[in-house]
Amino acid sequence: MKSIAIPAALAAAIALAGCQQKEDAATTETAAASEQAAATQEVALESFEQKLGYAIGQNIGKTISADKIELDKTALMAGVRDALEGNPSALSNEAMAETFKQFQEQQMAAQMKAQEEQAAKQADVDAKNVAYLEANKAKEGVVVTESGLQYRVLEAGEGEMPGAEDEVTVHYRGTLVDGTEFDSSYSRGEPISFPVQGVIPGWVEGLQLMKTGSKYEFVIPSDLAYGPGGVGSIPPNSVLVFEVELISVQKAG
Repeated sequence: MKSIAIPAALAAAIALAGCQQKEDAATTETAAASEQAAATQEVALESFEQKLGYAIGQNIGKTISADKIELDKTALMAGVRDALEGNPSALSNEAMAETFKQFQEQQMAAQMKAQEEQAAKQADVDAKNVAYLEANKAKEGVVVTESGLQYRVLEAGEGEMPGAEDEVTVHYRGTLVDGTEFDSSYSRGEPISFPVQGVIPGWVEGLQLMKTGSKYEFVIPSDLAYGPGGVGSIPPNSVLVFEVELISVQKAG
């Protein structure tokens, strides 16, 4: 089901009402669970208005849950009821503004903490990547190209070399510098075919250095891989290590 746009007035009322001080956790959870079960059993969902009301409630609840906002569910329901029924607010405008301000400050503090932790983690990853590149290029047999790609011949081949416009069939295994495997055609039990220019720059360059039947190790700096964006289980700015076996070349044209 698609998300439903919540009327601004209703969303604002719920957001403000939901920012009250949290009561005793165990009592609140027990009461809320009982009320939710009773409400679900009693509510009728036959008319359009009934379905709309329930759907909006579901949308609001999922949004609050996804944002991990800690609030008192009983107070939330009371705020919605009072607003919809035109009852006087149990909190003054000043109290609601102050509560919402406190909530925003908590959210900003949590965000800043998360950013600092991520920055420290990324700095550690960057340092390990640099250290790995420095140590690897000193190994026997490692060649560093002008672009920064590092490669080593594991098994020599005697077949033809692919060009930029060709298609290749390869077996490969990819890991991070700590040895964590993120992809492997060996694990899937079959090689893969693709255009030479259809992969990351480090592969595009490296494949054209290989002869069919050879096996190389590529150590690819992040700027020749997925860079600051990362992808899937590959963190931002990761150096990637690939073992690549060139099985065949399908010439263009």
